[in-house]
Amino acid sequence: MKIEKVLYQYFRYSNFREGQREVIESVLSKKNTIAVLPTGTGKSLCYQLPGYIFSGHIIIVSPLLSLMQDQVEQMRAMGEKRVVAINSFLTRDQKFNILMHIKRYKFIFVSPEMLQTMKIIQILKELEISLFVVDEAHCISQWGYDFRPDYLKLGEIRNQLGKPLTITLTATATEEVRRDIARYLHLESWEEFIFSVDRPEIALEVEEVSQREKWERAVELAGRLQGPGIIYFSSKRLAEKMANKLRIQGEQAMAYHGGLDPESRILIQQQFIHDQLNIICATSAFGMGINKDNIRFIIHYHIPLQLEAYLQEFGRAGRDGKESIAILLYSPGDEQLSFHLAESELPEYEQIDHFFTLLKESQLSFRDLKEQEQLIASCNFTETQWRIVDYFIHETEGTDFEKVSELLKQYIVNRLQVKKRKIFEMIEYIQENNCKRSFLLHYFGETSASKTENCCNNCGFSIDVFMNKNLPAETVLTNYNWKIDLASMLLRQVSDENEKK
Repeated sequence: MKIEKVLYQYFRYSNFREGQREVIESVLSKKNTIAVLPTGTGKSLCYQLPGYIFSGHIIIVSPLLSLMQDQVEQMRAMGEKRVVAINSFLTRDQKFNILMHIKRYKFIFVSPEMLQTMKIIQILKELEISLFVVDEAHCISQWGYDFRPDYLKLGEIRNQLGKPLTITLTATATEEVRRDIARYLHLESWEEFIFSVDRPEIALEVEEVSQREKWERAVELAGRLQGPGIIYFSSKRLAEKMANKLRIQGEQAMAYHGGLDPESRILIQQQFIHDQLNIICATSAFGMGINKDNIRFIIHYHIPLQLEAYLQEFGRAGRDGKESIAILLYSPGDEQLSFHLAESELPEYEQIDHFFTLLKESQLSFRDLKEQEQLIASCNFTETQWRIVDYFIHETEGTDFEKVSELLKQYIVNRLQVKKRKIFEMIEYIQENNCKRSFLLHYFGETSASKTENCCNNCGFSIDVFMNKNLPAETVLTNYNWKIDLASMLLRQVSDENEKK
């Protein structure tokens, strides 16, 4: 069957986007494939289309529960009923029912944490697996911008599943990261498809403003830029505050962050996708898997922790190929917040010492830990911090506590050095006086930028080109939407209650 026919039959597309055909043909030729495709080029098609040609099941490993859920909902909306996600969102009864009837499902999304459950592995081993998909594959490398220790176990899991045909997908991966992907997944042979990270339709702007000026500048830009748009923050509180400010100003705006319950997040996503909201004030929790092609602007109120994350986030603009803009607002000293955030993602020495002291006093072994949620909670580990500690515990099983503690602390030192280096690279981009697009391409191993009219603020374009809105003051209250404001207050109440729990 011609793949163009499958493309139209199942997806109603007449043509492939750049890179899709090459990657799909590699998979259909039964070659393990590492694909680096820019954000917005339709990476999910690279496993969904082969899924309709292969006879067996497609296993998709995804790092974020919200991303997994989004992709499942999108496939169901397209008419695919044989799709399911196995993750912690499921109740015990739902999980039991799915696993009892697992052979009914063609596309099976699963979190890396669930794949570490022997019961899940045993059930998957009974299936004919035609394709093993690792989404956001950069998570497997400590040099990747969103390293997740659970991803390091995927090679061993892949071996247990009989080394099925494998495709890995990511939007950003340096050569160093790609080497790690192949090594940790135990790929004996593979094809690589690396496409340019350049998004010529997105103009790049960096504005240096004082801390005092930054808030008003962000409000001004949000009010005058043609939307829809996303404003990224490192703070849930500031995201909420900005959303409130913009609603009073007449915008259909809401805040999105990890403090909201799953139902609220899905509601906001759907409102944004269907143009009921035109601005999302978000933390980095928002964006992955959001299938919206007409986002016109991305503003970063705080600087991302590394260039890979920045490229992913501003790459959510202009997926329809029309001109869009990415604006980064920088105040001298912003990097101090970045250093603090980088450190907070890692366990502190005091937490580690306290944890191992409690283990000794309680005379527990590592095997007993799963039943000791109270002990873990008493150390005040965040979810991210505990994920790192838990990984080291399992990797060093049989080693004495002192040795594990020592190895863990050394890992933290090394990881923090990597994170700080990434932040310094971000500052280099901000301070770059030559073409910023060329700087990004060089970072990812490319040689030159494509010539584009609206390149970056160092190449002479005017941001005024994108200032298509200019609401007169007297229309502000007329545009005020009390329904959106009420919904926001209810969501904040739910968020506050969840945090108290």
